[in-house]
Amino acid sequence: MRHILCSILLIYSGTVAAAFLNQTAVESFIDYMVSTHGFDRISLEELFSNAKKSESVLSAISKPAETLPWYKYRSIFIQPDRIEQGLVFWKQHRKLLEKAENEFGIPAEIIVAIMGVETRYGRFKGNDRVLDALSTLAFHYPKRGDFFRGELEQFLLLTREQHVDPLSLKGSYAGAMGMPQFIPSSYRNFAVDFDNDGKTDLWTNPADAIGSIANYFKVHGWKSGATVTVPGTVTGNKYEEATGGNLEPDIHPDELPRYGIQVKDRLPADSLVKVIILDGVNGDEIWIGLNNFYVITRYNHSPLYAMVVYQLSEAIKKKYLEFQADQT
Repeated sequence: MRHILCSILLIYSGTVAAAFLNQTAVESFIDYMVSTHGFDRISLEELFSNAKKSESVLSAISKPAETLPWYKYRSIFIQPDRIEQGLVFWKQHRKLLEKAENEFGIPAEIIVAIMGVETRYGRFKGNDRVLDALSTLAFHYPKRGDFFRGELEQFLLLTREQHVDPLSLKGSYAGAMGMPQFIPSSYRNFAVDFDNDGKTDLWTNPADAIGSIANYFKVHGWKSGATVTVPGTVTGNKYEEATGGNLEPDIHPDELPRYGIQVKDRLPADSLVKVIILDGVNGDEIWIGLNNFYVITRYNHSPLYAMVVYQLSEAIKKKYLEFQADQT
C-alpha cells in the first residue's frame, strides 16, 4: 500500500508540474520532438514533469538591462575592476587570443570584452536551470513563445548530442549558456572545438569559448581591421530623421551632413553607416555605427550592448598596450 501511495504521489506531482507549464502546449511540443527528432516520449514526459515555471525568469525578461538609459547601462559594465579582470584574462589566454585573431580575424579585445560583459570572464554563468528558463518562456511568454520553443528544441538536441542531462545545466534567465552565453541555437551552429580535444565545451574551457566567439563574429560578417563606430556632432535636430528602423547600416557617409551630422574621422567611401542616438548624462550622444558595430548587435540586438562591448574593448586594449610597453 505504501509503494502504491508513493507511485500515485509521483504521478500526481509530475502532472502538476506539467500543468503548471501549460500541459496542452507541453504535450504538443513533445509530439513534435518525438515525430521530428525521434525523442522518446516517456523520457520527455518525465523530463517536463521536473521542469518548473519560473516567475523570476518572466520578471527578468520583462525588464532587461538594455531598457535602461545609456549612461546607467554603461556604468554597469565600464568599471575599473571589469577592465582589470579583462587585462588578467587577456594575459592568461594571450596565445589562444592570438590564434583566434589569426584564424578568424577578430581582435582579441573584442573577444575579451564579450566575455567580460556576458559573464565577467566566466565567473558568473547564470543560476537558472536552462530547462526551466526555456520552458517558462516557451509556454508562458506569448510575445516570443515561438522563438523560445525553437530554442528549447535546440537545447534538447544539444544535450542529446553532448550526452548531458538537461536538468543539470544552468544559465541566464533567457537560456544563454556557458562562458560566452550562447543560446542553444548558437551553441549548435557556431561553437567550435578550438583546442581539438574532441569536445566543444563552452562551460569550463576558455579555448572553446574564445574560438566560438571568434567564429560567431566571423560568420556574421566581421571585417578585419575595419572601424566599429565613431562619435559624431550635430547641429539642429534634423539628425533624428536619420535614425529608426533596424540597426543595419543604411546611410552613405556623404548623406550625413544633410542631417546636420559631422564626424572628424574619415569614413570609407564604399561603406554604409547607421546613426545611433544614446541617452548620455548631458543629453544625446551621437555615434556613427559601421558594419562591425552591426555585427556586434547580432550577438545581442541592442545598440547599448554593442556600444558597451566596444568601449570596454577599447579600455581593456589600452591597459594591455600599457602592460606590453612596461615589458619592453
